[in-house]
Amino acid sequence: MIRVLLADDQALVLGALAALLDLEPDIDVVAQVASGALVVDAAGENRADVCLLDVQMPGMDGIEAAAAVRAALPACKVLMVTTFDRPGYLRRALAAGAAGYVVKDIPADELAAAVRAVHAGRRVVDPGLATESLLDGENPLTQREQELLRLAGAGLAVAKIAGTVHLSAGTVRNHLSSAIGKTGSSNRIEAARTAISRGWL
Repeated sequence: MIRVLLADDQALVLGALAALLDLEPDIDVVAQVASGALVVDAAGENRADVCLLDVQMPGMDGIEAAAAVRAALPACKVLMVTTFDRPGYLRRALAAGAAGYVVKDIPADELAAAVRAVHAGRRVVDPGLATESLLDGENPLTQREQELLRLAGAGLAVAKIAGTVHLSAGTVRNHLSSAIGKTGSSNRIEAARTAISRGWL
């Protein structure tokens, strides 16, 4: 039996995934959690072979949880199952150690096949998203630009951002200006939205 942990903050989705996978003769859903922060402990306690993680969850997101699982439980495989078909998220998830990335509209039999594949050590990626990822290119934003765009996207003024990250206002403006140019945006709020929509933040 393949022992599976499910993590999703939407109870209805969590229940539906569990019900579908429990119909498979070789898959046993051993744990369900609603936050990325609970994944490692639950996976360890229930000896999960594969963790199915949503990307966006409160507290710790699925990509951070994937990295935590790979660090704490290297034998446990991670499969991202999400509504977010964004190339940036795919690249970040794979970099964090996920073995697969599929979207939630995948048919039940294909989801079960994906679980079996990652359990067997293979990589599974939604084909359309893989193609888009190749065409989209790498995330052009530096770590600092990503950090400042997150703060700008939350509505913080330049002076407040500067105080938060201990940089001068001029330096913050320079980084934000660079990020605006890289995203083809007209201001920092639009740049943050664009970066989020591309999966770069």
